[in-house]
Amino acid sequence: MKIGITYDLRKEYLAAGLGEEETAEFDSEMTIAAIDQTLQDLGYRTDRIGNIKILTRRLAAGDRWDLVFNIAEGLRGFGREAQVPALLEAHEIPYTFSDPLVLSLTLHKAMAKRVVRDLGVPTPDFALVESESDLAFLDLPFPLFAKPVAEGTGKGVDSTSKITNRRDLLSVCSLLLSRYKQPVLVEAFLPGREVTVGILGTGKDAAVVGGMEVIFRDSAESEVYSYQNKENSEELVDYAPINGPLLQEATDVALLAWRGLGCRDAGRVDLREDEGGRLAFMEVNPLAGLHPTHSDLCLIASQEGMTYSGLIEAILSSAMARYGLERRSVREKKSRDRLQPAGRPWRSTLGSLQGRPGASGIS
Repeated sequence: MKIGITYDLRKEYLAAGLGEEETAEFDSEMTIAAIDQTLQDLGYRTDRIGNIKILTRRLAAGDRWDLVFNIAEGLRGFGREAQVPALLEAHEIPYTFSDPLVLSLTLHKAMAKRVVRDLGVPTPDFALVESESDLAFLDLPFPLFAKPVAEGTGKGVDSTSKITNRRDLLSVCSLLLSRYKQPVLVEAFLPGREVTVGILGTGKDAAVVGGMEVIFRDSAESEVYSYQNKENSEELVDYAPINGPLLQEATDVALLAWRGLGCRDAGRVDLREDEGGRLAFMEVNPLAGLHPTHSDLCLIASQEGMTYSGLIEAILSSAMARYGLERRSVREKKSRDRLQPAGRPWRSTLGSLQGRPGASGIS
């Protein structure tokens, strides 16, 4: 089986003149190399494709793949994460992770919150500020939290994001509107613990891998998972596994949002406690980072005893199951022939999660 890999390489965009923050969501050479090598170790033939412009040229030249491992983030617009999946769908090429609808919906945090609110998922009250004039009609109690409506990796979030008065609200929103050229999401500030939940699978087969609390050190920007805190997480942030009732509550909320939004294969749901100590939905990341030692999903998998290879294998397993693809890697064929009785189905890392305590939630 030949697997193509689509991605946006950060150093290429930096070389083209984009800034550090503009390229924050793009991947390092180490991440791409890790995915590529892991796929090869699993027995697949790989082809590093690159970004959407390269993909477009190669499709026009007639190149095709049995499956594409897609982690391309895109550069511009609310549909930027959806561009590569849409192009692959037009050419009937299977790919990993969520579809264009889900990727566009979840990138726009206000739209995603409207959907999860309708599903009954707890989320803080919010307003969408498209211009400074909208602030005259904003009627939410302070403190508030403001961030660009369609960014990730903490872009546009810093110590000023928590707002306690009208003057600062105008100042922060004006700056964000000008800098990011997109609406600002303003929502009630959640004062409690912040947790992120890792999920593998699709629909009823989705399961929580585990969760961890994000704890800011004294040297970090306090109370917010900001761009600087994320970029320098090794020095500024501690991560603690969650368990017991907190994990069960996080599982229930995260899976309800994940399944309701239609997310696929793997990703994360970010939650935070409200003033009453109840977990509320902040956002979902259906195209989570896969740096082996830096990305939150990989850290969650590692703390639960799952290797990086096991994580990549589980993602592939979920995608292949959705498309009805036969697993045809060299390693898998040898493993089946040697270890499994004839006719016994191959079982993935994902399948082993299904019976675990805390792995299932509200359907």
